[in-house]
Amino acid sequence: MPVYLSLTRVLAEALVDVLWFVEGSEDEQMDPDDAVKVIEGAAHLVTQLSSDQRSEFLDLLGSMAAEEVDPSRREFLEGFPEGFGLVEDDS
Repeated sequence: MPVYLSLTRVLAEALVDVLWFVEGSEDEQMDPDDAVKVIEGAAHLVTQLSSDQRSEFLDLLGSMAAEEVDPSRREFLEGFPEGFGLVEDDS
């Protein structure tokens, strides 16, 4: 079990784990309307972070993505900032 030096890192890991599960759930595992509510609620909360908090969270997501060995989870982590409204879409 990893030892975390930061409560922020632990909470970021937990948030990503929950959202990874929700987003990957089949309709039989979780009601689609409930899944949308969870994802939208989390997206709203992270968009309310201060500039410093947002920067710290983005750095944590980058570190987590760089350390991730599962390619699909790494892709989820790399897309998290845009998908959850932390950064503007460049397109």
